[in-house]
Amino acid sequence: MPNSPSDRSSDASRRVTVQRKGPLLMEGPVEVELEDGSVVTSDRFRVALCTCRRSRRYPWCDTSHRDRA
Repeated sequence: MPNSPSDRSSDASRRVTVQRKGPLLMEGPVEVELEDGSVVTSDRFRVALCTCRRSRRYPWCDTSHRDRA
């Protein structure tokens, strides 16, 4: 039975905010499947996903994308 009450929480829409020179901001909680098939999770209300791959905490953004003065 599609969209049964028990499935609603996993099917709920999540908002993703795209920034030109920054991370993807996503409403949480989230699960991220990495290229190797491993899954990382965050239960925070908002997470920043790295898109530049410079982060030491990849897939989470650590602001490594910012230009340093």
